Amino acid sequence: MDMYLGIDFGTSGARGIVIDDEACIQVEVRYAFEDSSICDMPDFWQKALFELLEQIPQELRREIRAIAINGTSSTVLVCDAIGKPVDAPLLYDDARGSSMREQLRSVAPPNHNVLSATSSLVKLLWMRQLPSFNEAKYFLHQADWLAFLLHGYLGVSDYHNALKLGYDVEQLKYPEWLEKMQLSIQLPKVLPPGTPISEVRFEIAAKFGLRHDCLVCAGTTDSIAAFLASGAKLPGEAVTSLGSTLVLKLLSHTCIEDARYGIYSHRLGDLWLTGGASNTGGAVLKHFFSDVELESLSREIDGSKASELDYYPLLKVGDRFPINDPNLPPRLETRPNNSVEFLHGLLESIARIETQGYELLQKMGADKLSRVYTAGGGAANDTWTAIRARHLQVPVAVSVYTEAAYGTALLAMRGVEK
Repeated sequence: MDMYLGIDFGTSGARGIVIDDEACIQVEVRYAFEDSSICDMPDFWQKALFELLEQIPQELRREIRAIAINGTSSTVLVCDAIGKPVDAPLLYDDARGSSMREQLRSVAPPNHNVLSATSSLVKLLWMRQLPSFNEAKYFLHQADWLAFLLHGYLGVSDYHNALKLGYDVEQLKYPEWLEKMQLSIQLPKVLPPGTPISEVRFEIAAKFGLRHDCLVCAGTTDSIAAFLASGAKLPGEAVTSLGSTLVLKLLSHTCIEDARYGIYSHRLGDLWLTGGASNTGGAVLKHFFSDVELESLSREIDGSKASELDYYPLLKVGDRFPINDPNLPPRLETRPNNSVEFLHGLLESIARIETQGYELLQKMGADKLSRVYTAGGGAANDTWTAIRARHLQVPVAVSVYTEAAYGTALLAMRGVEK
């Protein structure tokens, strides 16, 4: 029986899921990220990728027909002609490129998603100033580079990752205004997510016991992979990813792009996934509480009652959506002595930001919200689910599958089946 491997590189760890022809999970593997300097990140990513492959039982590895990888949106790096990173990558929430937005405003269309302080394109413009850029040949996203390690072809991406680079997902090409910028680096060739790129490199197949005709497919972003895993399929259905950050995706007939609010739309067949990503989320909760504390304290909260505490929970200055302001300060004052009350206030405040995000998407023309599926670690918190349902005023359910790696495995399977 053919197997399909999906690999998810999130903000707190990497995961792999192998599914069979019936989309049933055969094995799940995990690799938790440790603290690592940003300069060592690519080596660390490679180690995580290979560790995940080694964790898969050998008998399953021999049956893997296709592999796809997702990465965090707008996590990018520049590489030399043989794929070696020439400098540290810039992570998804790195806003140093915001200083380049004025330069970009004279070229890009008004309110385009590339004008976000954390877009891939502003990161590229910022990287061009570095001395190391003289050695750069290719600009890649995290998922692109990881897939390259398996298939060996540099400069290939997918149109989910390439969206914030300026790729036109309606016309399926780079726009003229971007090509005129003459960026002096090779932008990736962009394929539909799931498209087979190449068989795995011979040495990779030999090292890990993979079949030599195992295909590596174009990937996606972590939040879209979570959407694919969720079971959502109708316009008006949405997925909230409650991981380290808060990511909203609403399936809609309408494509919405507005950098003023950090709103962007991904193509998904004939429909659009419109949404945005906030820097609030689980990372803030874990800054104050352990996993055990989160579980035990949540049980003491009455989710049907509102908290009087009003926070804007961030770990550092700046947010991307629904308020797109790199200078937005965290608001965490008036912390009560009671830990249950404090956690209640945090959960309530993140739920308000989620609701504000969906209200903004609908105000901008997206389909009316009808149901919200939940992915990520926060999906298991029943108290938080009750608080969110009270704010959202629509049914809130746990995704059919909550792991983004499952959605990426589906992408690999569907890509080979086409």
